[in-house]
Amino acid sequence: MYQAVRARLRALVRGMRAARRDAGMVTSEYAMGIVAAVAFAVVLYKVVTSGPVSAELQNIVKEALNARM
Repeated sequence: MYQAVRARLRALVRGMRAARRDAGMVTSEYAMGIVAAVAFAVVLYKVVTSGPVSAELQNIVKEALNARM
């Protein structure tokens, strides 16, 4: 029985060490995802606030407000 308990404890310690090694990798993946999302948001903002797109969006809103119900 002592051998089984000792083996189980060893397995738990190994699992905890492996989880610690992966923690930094997961954090870096989240950071890269955030950077990509921010970059996409900046590009989308630039497109939406550009002259032709902004004018077209304003026309769509005006048409929607003037629509007959």
